[in-house]
Amino acid sequence: MLSKDIGIDLGTANVSIHVKGRGVVLDEPSVVAIENDTKRVLAVGEEAHRMVGRTPGNIIAIRPLKDGVIADFEITEIMLKAFIDRVGGRTWYSRPRILICAPTNITSVEQKAIREAAERSGAREVFMEEEPKAAAIGAGMDIFQPSGNMVVDIGGGTTDVAVLSMGDVVTASSIKVAGDKFDAAIMKYIKNKYKLLIGERTSEDIKIKIGTVYDDGRKEEMDIRGRDMVTGLPLTITIHSEEVREALWDSVSSIVSAAKSVLERTPPELSADIIDRGVILTGGGALLGGLDALLAEELKVPVLIADDPMHCVVKGTGIMLDNLDKVAKKLG
Repeated sequence: MLSKDIGIDLGTANVSIHVKGRGVVLDEPSVVAIENDTKRVLAVGEEAHRMVGRTPGNIIAIRPLKDGVIADFEITEIMLKAFIDRVGGRTWYSRPRILICAPTNITSVEQKAIREAAERSGAREVFMEEEPKAAAIGAGMDIFQPSGNMVVDIGGGTTDVAVLSMGDVVTASSIKVAGDKFDAAIMKYIKNKYKLLIGERTSEDIKIKIGTVYDDGRKEEMDIRGRDMVTGLPLTITIHSEEVREALWDSVSSIVSAAKSVLERTPPELSADIIDRGVILTGGGALLGGLDALLAEELKVPVLIADDPMHCVVKGTGIMLDNLDKVAKKLG
């Protein structure tokens, strides 16, 4: 059996790939840079990400996934092909079996688009699994026991909240509020308050370096540069953690509401387990300052951040690859 088994976390912000027997071999931004007139692909992944917001008119950096689903089918296919080739997934004599993760509430049309993109990028067989399930397995939770486990997976495009038991999702919710919406909220806040235009990358830097969503969280400040909307000239201002908390409040409230609604729909026996075990936070958004403390306060249960939250989903696919024949029977 020469073909490889590959697990893919097809994220709005990043694509991570796990190759069976080798572990996580790729983690790059979901960005493709193309030449506008000729549609020629210039760069994929990290190299393309460096071009975001910095390209001349004839080059565009595209993020083909939006809110956890494919927004540009053709570009997604190009990106997947490039990444699979980069990890040596396809050879002239073999094509890989691919296990790919998607948000819980995507439509059958969106599901079909993801499956087709994977097939056309060289897969022999494609299996799909729900993101929170892979995230919970990757975070080290034993979801195959008859007890409740709750996971909140905050990615780039979607936040998936799920309660799992006996190896399956019992209650779940998926909302299109996550890392990208946080960045957009910070950009909007600075534009309204300071009349300063900043780019996506600056906004993401602010979120990572001084971002907080909790009252007693970080108290830091950062100098940022952008374009003054009044004079049109470059300008530097100082922004504080408290302002970032204000900017993110609406987005984070949506995540808290989604988690509450999942808990409200959870059978009482499983709720009791969650009080004992706590809620696990996964995904890049789990690293947002004070989010664990805020959720613990609002949900009245312990909230823990998984080890290496950014790679929980792809690690989960890796564990599932070891049992792919069983998973294949179940997923068909």
